[in-house]
Amino acid sequence: MRLTIASGKGGTGKTTFSVNLAYALADAGQPVRLLDCDVEEPNDHLFVQPEFTERRPVEVMKPEWDSIKCTACGKCGEACRYNAIAVVKGKVLIFNELCHSCGVCSYVCPENALTEKPVAVGYVEAAPQNKPFFFAHGILNIAEALAPVVIRHVKKQIEPEMINIIDASPGTSCPVVEAVSETDVAVLVTEPTPFGLNDLKLAAGLTLQKRVPTCIVINRSDGKDTIIEKYAEEVNIPIVGRIPFRREYAESYSRGEILVHVYPEFGKNLQDIFAKISQLAGTQPPVLPEEPDFASVPASGNDFSAGTSDSYKEIAVISGKGGSGKTTVIASLALLADNKVLADNDVDAADLHLLLNPSVREAHDFVGGVKAIIDPSLCTGCGMCADACHFDAIHPNDPTDDTFAGIYRVDAMACEGCGLCKYICEYGAVDIASNVTGRWYISNTDHGPMVHARLGIAEENSGRLVTHVRNVASDLAVTFSLGYIFGDGPPGTSCPVIASVTGADLIMIVTEPTVSGVHDMQRVLELIRHFGIPALIVINKADLNLDQSERIEHIAEEMGVRIIGRIPFDRNVHDALMASKTVIEYNKGPAYRAVIELWGNLNQIIS
Repeated sequence: MRLTIASGKGGTGKTTFSVNLAYALADAGQPVRLLDCDVEEPNDHLFVQPEFTERRPVEVMKPEWDSIKCTACGKCGEACRYNAIAVVKGKVLIFNELCHSCGVCSYVCPENALTEKPVAVGYVEAAPQNKPFFFAHGILNIAEALAPVVIRHVKKQIEPEMINIIDASPGTSCPVVEAVSETDVAVLVTEPTPFGLNDLKLAAGLTLQKRVPTCIVINRSDGKDTIIEKYAEEVNIPIVGRIPFRREYAESYSRGEILVHVYPEFGKNLQDIFAKISQLAGTQPPVLPEEPDFASVPASGNDFSAGTSDSYKEIAVISGKGGSGKTTVIASLALLADNKVLADNDVDAADLHLLLNPSVREAHDFVGGVKAIIDPSLCTGCGMCADACHFDAIHPNDPTDDTFAGIYRVDAMACEGCGLCKYICEYGAVDIASNVTGRWYISNTDHGPMVHARLGIAEENSGRLVTHVRNVASDLAVTFSLGYIFGDGPPGTSCPVIASVTGADLIMIVTEPTVSGVHDMQRVLELIRHFGIPALIVINKADLNLDQSERIEHIAEEMGVRIIGRIPFDRNVHDALMASKTVIEYNKGPAYRAVIELWGNLNQIIS
């Protein structure tokens, strides 16, 4: 059996569930393999503590330029749809971080001045002798864009006769599509909050679109899970289990402990959940109803209130992974700061609107790329396009289809719109069509203008949409003389995060004192150091594990990064989210006072 553990966003407990389910089943004598396919920020190894004995690089073919053969004709740059090649003063510049390894540039080069050479984009590590189960994970190099390639290599470790638990990355973009592909059951881990529900809907949209049997596990359940129960009933997705909201679980997690070994009832609960999951394999998933778009309202008055600033500063708030409290912090700051534009740059799983209740003034489609289309009336079934495709996105039609048997079709989810197939096809059967990859919005909130977006499920080019959101926010700041842009960035370390931080004036990292929180923070700090942008750190749930908090302070001191806020673990934060309020609006508890102090410190720095 193949189980993929997913979530709309990080922080719901996906890693906790994956690791502890593997231990619960292995301890009961089941043959298990745990494969961490969250290759941007793999965390499972922090709990499993494996001794890796195998390490293999993951290589892709990327172009190498031969200056002697090149005539600087520019055809390579014209053909590249990822802006990864530029021809400047007779030289070809190749930006490897943007390259998608599609092969178009080398194909169109008339002088064979570009040839494909293997380049490592990450690696896979395996621990075959790990007890009580086999463990492997993949790691994508920082700033690389080809996570699905690394995931495919991790999935080569699947053993069909065993229970394979695949820990997917958060969100709904191409890395999750790859993790979910060819799985028997998708388990969506969520929490009973408006954030949890919003992200659950996104994840369910992906798994049901892929026609994968899907179920729900509610983490941090307080017995009042109506918000999730109602949705699950509406879409006919079963809830197979609940994990109670207990601080001692969170404290054990922060220390990197295996919960099933500390709390026997936790292991029994997971075994019962697995029994229900197993019954779903081979069943037909329901059809997901279409999710409505944001409702637009007629513009009124004189647009947005004008400020008095001649220029603006952009503060990007990020974290190594979702669930650290990043959106909660920036939504609270939105109530405290004046003279600003808000930008939700987490387009893959946008959440800021849940707390700021925007009224949409403008809504626009975003054309972020193209997709290939094969005309069945012109296709001869030669298969040359399928052989050439670097993304395995072209396949023969169903042989039982009498109308189109023997010809080829494009898998839109796998297609990255490179256009190589159009160049390859000698019969003109392939066309390239513009692809609407999402929607973007300009909205009113009670706390200033807001720019936000939704990336379509399984769509690529989230970095382009992030850049567009930032550009629109910049235009608003200039037009209305607003002094600040507060950007809520995506998790991770790859291209969407790079698109969020490049050119920003200041980065604020929100982390938490857990083994995974520290690990993810270090990855983000490496990325930020690469770009040379000033950074600050906020420790959320700072008193959850004082040893890990001290470790964060030590790392910050070593890297010359100031810690400007320490927010304690406070149940009032959860209660505020349940009421769809910010910590500031809820106006009670130690976290509220800590956020007020955080804003005071930040305001002194940016003023």
